[in-house]
Amino acid sequence: MKPIRFYSGCSKKKAYAVLYADLILLLLILVACNICIGSVNIPLSEVASILGGKEAGETVKNIILQIRFPRALAAVILGGALALSGYLLQTFFHNPLAGPFVLGISSGAKLVVALVMVFFLGNALKISSFALILAAFAGAMISMGFVLLISKKLRQMSMLVVSGVMIGYICSAVTDFVVTFADDSDIVNLHNWSMGSFSGISWGNIRVMSVVVLLTGAVTFFLSKPMGAYQLGESYAKNMGVNIRLFRVLLVLLSSILSACVTAFAGPVSFVGIAVPQLIKNLFRTAKPILMIPACFLGGGICCLFCDLIARTLFAPTELSISTVTAVFGAPVVIFVMIRQKREVR
Repeated sequence: MKPIRFYSGCSKKKAYAVLYADLILLLLILVACNICIGSVNIPLSEVASILGGKEAGETVKNIILQIRFPRALAAVILGGALALSGYLLQTFFHNPLAGPFVLGISSGAKLVVALVMVFFLGNALKISSFALILAAFAGAMISMGFVLLISKKLRQMSMLVVSGVMIGYICSAVTDFVVTFADDSDIVNLHNWSMGSFSGISWGNIRVMSVVVLLTGAVTFFLSKPMGAYQLGESYAKNMGVNIRLFRVLLVLLSSILSACVTAFAGPVSFVGIAVPQLIKNLFRTAKPILMIPACFLGGGICCLFCDLIARTLFAPTELSISTVTAVFGAPVVIFVMIRQKREVR
């Protein structure tokens, strides 16, 4: 099976290398655009000199080093984590429509984080980044538990997706109830976070999310061989010596950690977890985990960088939520996947 028609004359390895180079180049271009473009446009040469350690105006230096650069890095790390989480869930359920947002996992994480934030902020207590991740992970695991219980009762994956959406609505309703009775100062913080945004990211946040996402991503990459066997069916995976029960638990834990990290720092971000893995599969024309895992991470970073740039600049100085923009680009991909799946069934 050829990876992509444009590279049909190349060997598979060379074609994949070119595709990876293209993704990395596009990622770097978007990082540069996100740093340079904003309410104050900064020339790339000036950005390069500041990042190189040369002296510059204090205001411009703060804009680059304290606001835009950590925000761009957060978009790369969290976008990659979200796409990778979606790929793991799609592998787990053998369904291209599975994703942390659609299955209600992000909403469950959002609910528990909202409860923790209201409690800590209401009592004038400081909350750490790891505490937020733990809260989001607990919420993600609770929602995932409900999804797994439903999956045992329902054999149709379409009904599982509908059930996940309903779980998401329930969690969102409870979150809104909590926000209604929170203090005014808490509501402002919760509202900004619950809409989804990469703003307000600090270098301390970057360090924490980098450790969590990179370690989880590394474990995921080492599971690429049993994941490839699992994609061919549980019976085949068992014959290859894969412990199915342990493997499925690991998939759930890894996907929940990744989606929890995203929700803790950026709030719920929609459709990236579904759309990006599908786009990457179509680009590479393969579902091999050893290729898909790093490619999905790069694709998620590219998607979130592009959407965040639009969210910041389209109606500047007003900033859109990141989920608003990702939904515009991600929803058509999901609709396309559903239509194609329906044709394949026929």
